[in-house]
Amino acid sequence: MAYSDEFLADKINKLESVVEAWARSRDLWYDCGFSTYLKRVDAEPTYPPVVSMMYFEGPLYNVLSEFSDDLLYEEFEELVASLGYEHENIDGVTVAFYSCDEELSKSFLGYFHWKWVCSLIKEDTADVYHELYEQFAKRPEYLQRLGWRDFETLLFRIFQNHGFEAILGPGRGDEGVDLRLVQRAPLGDVLTVVQAKRYAPRRKVGQTEVAALYGAARLENAGKALFVTTSTYAPVSQRWAARTNGYLELADAENVVRWCAKATEGIIADKSSLVSPQHVTRLISDVAGRIDPRIVHASGGWNITDNWFALVLKESKHAAFLMELPKAILAHDGYGQMGTHVPQVDASTIDYFNSDNVWRAKRFEEDGRVAYWDGKRLYYTWDGAPCYFNLYD
Repeated sequence: MAYSDEFLADKINKLESVVEAWARSRDLWYDCGFSTYLKRVDAEPTYPPVVSMMYFEGPLYNVLSEFSDDLLYEEFEELVASLGYEHENIDGVTVAFYSCDEELSKSFLGYFHWKWVCSLIKEDTADVYHELYEQFAKRPEYLQRLGWRDFETLLFRIFQNHGFEAILGPGRGDEGVDLRLVQRAPLGDVLTVVQAKRYAPRRKVGQTEVAALYGAARLENAGKALFVTTSTYAPVSQRWAARTNGYLELADAENVVRWCAKATEGIIADKSSLVSPQHVTRLISDVAGRIDPRIVHASGGWNITDNWFALVLKESKHAAFLMELPKAILAHDGYGQMGTHVPQVDASTIDYFNSDNVWRAKRFEEDGRVAYWDGKRLYYTWDGAPCYFNLYD
């Protein structure tokens, strides 16, 4: 059974409202609040999906850390269970809630997966995330749920995936042209101008809009014009376009779905297959024995301090492929439980190049530093210094 988005949103709101009311009635609600898994973790939803995340400090921290002797933890546990959920303390200051109903969990997964897909509609992440295209190829009705700018950006990424040199317009004040596609050719480049309209199914594109794009294309001396909509075209618009002898093409939601399906086929789930072993071998040789920004490091752990190293195989402005690097103990306390780690980069490192050890991450800049977030760990460029570890709990 599939539940509507409105139903699921109401379920989330009820859970959060009841839990907050309970905490306030016991004077526990200080520096607390709710967030989503996407906002808190910035990663693809897992199964079972996290329905909501509650962050907390103060008195509620003592209760949920089981430092309190007044049975409030048991009371909280019973309350959450009565609502149909179970909870998990993630990091000492954050609790994740999960639905106990399997059918409801499946619906929540679809609900949050859609929100995650929307977060991927950026100018250069779609060569990494095949799910972006797959979602619309399988669920064309989801095109209607996009904002107009997201629809333009989606088309921009689709055309890039199909081999065009694409230029995304400013969104507002674009003089009737949302995208420009350039095909490079020995006898001269061919320019196609594109107008995108994210319309409801019943709203047909009229002749005036089609004619306006035709005029804009002629003014730019474009070789072709393409109108794309999530809706359909009025008969008069189709007749008008037919008179241009193929100069002006009309595309609807079915075309977009086919384009998405084609784009999905071009992106392989096994990320290690997108980079050649020869390239990785050269990369390993290049960074071995030196400080290189392509070697990145993350540290952390629950009541311990551990280290992880990775090699940046490929990156763009917003996304990257990382490959796990083995770590070597440089010095330790005699038991291997406390000391320092360094990445191990040598001829054996190529053995880590496989589907299990190559993954994708979001790339961004933080305080002037490039960072990579894979949903679990935050990586920064390794500075070459040995990294402290302490595995004593």
